[in-house]
Amino acid sequence: MKKHLILLALLSLFNFSPAWADAPESADVVLYINPLEYKHPVKLWQFYYDYWYTQGPPVERAAKTALGEALGKVSMCDGSNIGKVLVRIVPSMFYNPHMTTFYGKIRADVYTGSGKPLGTFINEASRVGFLDVAPAEQIGATYQAAMQNVVAQMKENAALQAALKTGVPESETSTPCSMLMVLPPPKMNNLLNTFER
Repeated sequence: MKKHLILLALLSLFNFSPAWADAPESADVVLYINPLEYKHPVKLWQFYYDYWYTQGPPVERAAKTALGEALGKVSMCDGSNIGKVLVRIVPSMFYNPHMTTFYGKIRADVYTGSGKPLGTFINEASRVGFLDVAPAEQIGATYQAAMQNVVAQMKENAALQAALKTGVPESETSTPCSMLMVLPPPKMNNLLNTFER
């Protein structure tokens, strides 16, 4: 008994943890947004006013809300977590000063939990507003509307819904979400005519 206590004290001293403690967290949907979207701001402009912001935070809020309500438990990619479905989000935003309109586009590349491509869903939304009046709220609402449109497409995709129900088959290995940055984009599904920037 004394040897066991000494061993436990040594293990806690050296901060060893049991193997099960390092197991990756699992979710229904694991969301990946490029870290550069949190570090490098983009500029929206009108004639005498510019607005700089990072796309990551408002896109993350919009995606977590929309995906969570429609598809189940959502977690952000931290490098090792796994899920039934992996989703890579690529946002873009444009402001037309002549029309005083925000145009947001969301592209969602979707994979099974083992990294097999399920499809790419692209949709957009627009919102009338002034760039110098509460731009953060306008941007957030535009991304939210675009993400809702993408999620509506996802809910109609039978392969994605099957992957959410069954998860990763025992014959396949789960893919860590950090691998999404190297996986090629899936084929396009449910394309909307999108504007190019």
